[in-house]
Order: sequence, then C-alpha cells, then structure tokens
Amino acid sequence: MAGESEPGLTPDAGEETVCARHPNVATALMCGRCGTPICPRCLVQTPVGARCPTCANVRRLPTVDVKPIFLLRGLGAAVGSGAAAGAVWGFLVGGVFGFFLFFVAMGVGYAVGESVSVATNRKRSTTLQGCAVLGVILAYLVRNAVIGAPLLPANDIWGYMAVVIAAVVAAGRLNV
Repeated sequence: MAGESEPGLTPDAGEETVCARHPNVATALMCGRCGTPICPRCLVQTPVGARCPTCANVRRLPTVDVKPIFLLRGLGAAVGSGAAAGAVWGFLVGGVFGFFLFFVAMGVGYAVGESVSVATNRKRSTTLQGCAVLGVILAYLVRNAVIGAPLLPANDIWGYMAVVIAAVVAAGRLNV
C-alpha cells in the first residue's frame, strides 16, 4: 500500500495531480469521500469536508425547481387574477389618480403575485415573476377597457406608475 493515497488525504509529496474535471489545473485537493482530485473551482464545501460535485450531490431547492406544469399553472393564475383585478380596478376605482392610486397598485400586485404563488404551491422563480408581471400588465389593460380609455393611453402617467408599483409588488411575492 506504499505510494497509494487514502481518500481525503493529499497525494505523495513528489506526485503532481490534476483536477479530474479540469485537466489543466494542478491540485493537491482530494474529495473527502471518493478521493478524486478536485480544484478550488469544483470543490463543494459540505459540513463534513470538501467534496467533488458528484459526492456532494448538489440539488436545487424544491421551491425554486419549477416544472412546466407549475409554469402553466402560474401563467393561468396570472391571467385569471390579472383579468379579475383589472375589472375590479376599473369598476370600483375607475380612473382615480394621485396618492390613493399607490395603494390600489399595491393591492393589484399583491393579488396577482399571491394567486400565482398559491397556484404553484408556493414555488418561486424568475419565470413565475415574469408571469406575475404579465398578469399585472393584463390588469392594467382590462382596467383601461372597463373605463373606456384606449388600451395604452399616451398621457396616463399615473396608470404607468401604478403598473410599475404593482409589478414590483407582484414579483416580490415570488422572489427567489
């Protein structure tokens, strides 16, 4: 057994090893489990020591692992809640502007973001944030249709500010 290195131990002093994943990088680091040579770029620090990516078994968190079915559910929830929030915004509040509009925008953003979150079992990702922002934009378009304004009026600075605030709130509900 002379000359052989145990897993987790450094190689012999005269022996130069290279990383198993990056053959042009010399290293003295070894995986604590399987003994594979690893460089600092591949090293995964675990509670029990340095491991290679295979032995560390790195997985994504289940809350951020969004499968296509959850993306479809989130998109459906964003469209449904965006249309409903836009209709309520148009019928009950109408074309109000000023300081009160910020509270309306926060409510619309919260409603859309929360509906996407609930529909996807509280999953979070940037794609779900995009779905929520699309729901907010749909809410603004429905609101404009309900109050009889053009879908994208040129002089509705308060409405555009409300969309930005609602989009930030909706995306914040699904932050990664």
